[in-house]
Amino acid sequence: MAKVSILLTCYNHLSFLPAAVEGVMAQDHKDWEIIAIDDGSQDGSREWLTQNLPNAKLIFNEKNLGTYGALNKALESATGEFIAVLNDDDVWKPTKLSQQLALFENDLRIGLVHTNGDFIDGKGEVTPGNPLGFSFPRTETGDVLLALVYANKIIASAVLVRRQCFEELGTFNEAYFGSGDWEMWYRIAEKWDVGYVDEPVTQYRVHGTNASHKLDKIWRDDQMLREWIAPRLSGYKGRFSDHELRQAESHNWACLGTVLTLNGDQKRGREAYLRSFKLTRRWQSLARWGLSFAPKKVFRRFL
Repeated sequence: MAKVSILLTCYNHLSFLPAAVEGVMAQDHKDWEIIAIDDGSQDGSREWLTQNLPNAKLIFNEKNLGTYGALNKALESATGEFIAVLNDDDVWKPTKLSQQLALFENDLRIGLVHTNGDFIDGKGEVTPGNPLGFSFPRTETGDVLLALVYANKIIASAVLVRRQCFEELGTFNEAYFGSGDWEMWYRIAEKWDVGYVDEPVTQYRVHGTNASHKLDKIWRDDQMLREWIAPRLSGYKGRFSDHELRQAESHNWACLGTVLTLNGDQKRGREAYLRSFKLTRRWQSLARWGLSFAPKKVFRRFL
């Protein structure tokens, strides 16, 4: 039984796959196993895996299951005390796992540890600025639940998770296209502290086929996630101050208003904006309530 099970998800990224595997092989912590799951690639990825990872557990899906279906299938074969996710287009620096494991050993309250990192381009060069419109996600170490109401602060390839979290909370929700990791981290943060390694040891590759470019599916995901979060916030009284909860609830309703409007449900979108405004007198919510009466292309222009 390995200390760490690495779930290597592969789908038509053969040109990037060798760098991802090289990053695993270079880890200074060596007690790991690779579970590589190819989700129906047509570019030679599975042949490359067979030739270059003969000692790994290889799972080849004939039918594409999607990100979270593939991860759940890989989890079934994992034996490690800790679970890492590595997308085939991302890269780890050599000290990633060892630094994460050190945080776990020092604090049994931590269920997940993630790291700082860099964005890289198709050639593996660090990309300055915020190529996806946001900086590399980061948190403090501790109770980060409300931070996850505002945004997904955790990159999937940057995580290491106690296996116990999945045993207690269940696996990834396969109904999501791209936000199932956010929902999983949120469920973990409800019950556990989150650790953070402030070193750039994860590299997230930005290229033309990133799933984050598929806006319609992302908006559907955002609506589902925001509707799921909304009723949960009232259960955190006593854990956070009333002011913090009002701010988080107002933000969640505002985000829900935006994605409802983008998804064509302007009536419910306006209702969500008004709920946001009533909680904190958030002027942006009132402004977007007014914009929701405009055509969708005009509404999008002012977001």
